[in-house]
Amino acid sequence: MNVKKIAALLLAGLLVLPLATGCKKKEEGKTEEAPKAAAGNTIKIGFLGALTGDVAMFGAPTLVGMKMAADEINATGGINGKKIEIVEADDRGDKQEGASVTQKLISRDNVVAIVGDPTTGITKVAAPIAQKAQVVLLSAGSTGTGVVEVGDYIYRDTLLDSVAIPALLDYYAKNLKFKKMAMITSDNNDYSVGMSQLFRDCARGDGIEIVADEKIKDGDKDFSAQMTNIKAKKPDILFYSGYYTEGALLMKEARKQGIKVNMFGGDGLFSPEFIKLGGEAVEGSMAYVGFSPEQASPVTARFIEAFKAKNNGALPGLFDAQGYDAVKLIAAAIVTTKSNDPKVFKDAIAKTKNFEGVSGTITIRNNREPTKSPLYLLEVRGGKYILKAKIPVKMD
Repeated sequence: MNVKKIAALLLAGLLVLPLATGCKKKEEGKTEEAPKAAAGNTIKIGFLGALTGDVAMFGAPTLVGMKMAADEINATGGINGKKIEIVEADDRGDKQEGASVTQKLISRDNVVAIVGDPTTGITKVAAPIAQKAQVVLLSAGSTGTGVVEVGDYIYRDTLLDSVAIPALLDYYAKNLKFKKMAMITSDNNDYSVGMSQLFRDCARGDGIEIVADEKIKDGDKDFSAQMTNIKAKKPDILFYSGYYTEGALLMKEARKQGIKVNMFGGDGLFSPEFIKLGGEAVEGSMAYVGFSPEQASPVTARFIEAFKAKNNGALPGLFDAQGYDAVKLIAAAIVTTKSNDPKVFKDAIAKTKNFEGVSGTITIRNNREPTKSPLYLLEVRGGKYILKAKIPVKMD
């Protein structure tokens, strides 16, 4: 990509293109069709994510970030003379609804790209629909396996578990001296299952022993048996690969049984609801994510100030930043190719190198997976997330 040209055309100083790496229903009687390249004065980008329900904490801020990026681009003249229009719908965190929304965005709204879903499970449902229709789908959150493998129209801009986990375990082993880890997986959650397997594969190389490997399901309430088993193993740390609701309840049961070790997980634990539900039980728990407003780069610092100005002083979170970057990545590809036809601009996304996004520096590898650095380890302290460590990710 021509970095200087894209920066000048798109951001008026807010986007600079500079890096990132590593060891989640179809409507009856209808078939999706490839959209025509956007006509008229707009380029439609669809939002796929939850605005209500249990995972709205991931979807709603993604949409906020997307709209902020579109507003900035439109304020500087749009893309190739056209304005971006964000088309939104609520999949409610439901796979069947996610499939229906994806098809409607393509066949009814004629979007040229879709940003979403932030979760791995729904992304894996939506991806084959987008691939068949030849519409770009760029997830701003899914981190599990089996996503971009669907086809050459499927991308993501998030910090992958396969990239983050080796760096994280190295930090745990060398800096925090953890030796024994207890693991809990939600086995009806694609994101959780995939992340746990990556931890199993990588822990051995860092000399960390998995002393317990327990299973639960999303929606479970009673975790006494799992915690009884874990307590007997005396781990140094408790790893949970699922989402914040069960994570908070697990830690309440752990504290009830007198287990003093803390929990860590991925961005599935990164939600104010984790702290609200868990209270004192989750103090000391950690989540690894691809964004933090602390120790921000100059590009990220400008984004934070602009975000605060638009949102009554509120700080952006991970999903705000990744939704913002997703729209900017798509826009940059359209500018580079001078085409809003996904058959054309998808290849420019695939060639993205050293894109200095607000959520980190991103490079798309030959397998269409992103490498991204740095990794932020956040710890719950005093009822809020505080930066514990900024961990560089190995760049291949």
